Amino acid sequence: MKQYTAKNIEELLVNVAKEKNVSVEELTYFIKEEKAGFLGFGSSVTAEVYALQDVVDFTHDYLEKFFEGFEIPVSISIEQSGNSINVNLDADNNAIIIGRGGKSLDGIRQMTRQAVSAHFKRRFFVTVDVNNYKNDRYAKLKAMAKRIARQVQKSKVDVSLDPMPNDERRVIHKELTDVKNIRTISEGEGRNRHLKIVYDSNKE
Repeated sequence: MKQYTAKNIEELLVNVAKEKNVSVEELTYFIKEEKAGFLGFGSSVTAEVYALQDVVDFTHDYLEKFFEGFEIPVSISIEQSGNSINVNLDADNNAIIIGRGGKSLDGIRQMTRQAVSAHFKRRFFVTVDVNNYKNDRYAKLKAMAKRIARQVQKSKVDVSLDPMPNDERRVIHKELTDVKNIRTISEGEGRNRHLKIVYDSNKE
């Protein structure tokens, strides 16, 4: 991240906001060094500062260099909302990027999320899709989750789902959050991490 220096943090943020053409409220900063000065003279503060557009630009450049390294021409589009970064990729051979069962795509997502979060020292939720492959996958998962939830409601017998990536578990958990008598819990570690759809008589 780029570092900036000014007499105080207020002045620093105003200057950066003008440079990036955003409001001060849209900036995130980490103070690296503060100097008190003497009798009000010589005081300064140095901070790392970024706006959310910087996160989008970093993500785009990171993925562009990654695919250039494999000599895979790819179109990259990114949408950002809060701490969510949504990437869509499109290449001549999307199957290579997706991989068997979406494993290559999930690896790219995890790699990108770790790189972005480490660079900006903040946890970001990153999704990476290829020509709407993930959106279609999410729609199927939601339908499956609702079907199994109805089954659990009737039988009152819990059901464990197959292991799946964090983003897919998150989709199912969100889909079933408000379903009566149904809870979702995560179990297992690493690649065996999976969701369990649980009957809960106390949940209305």
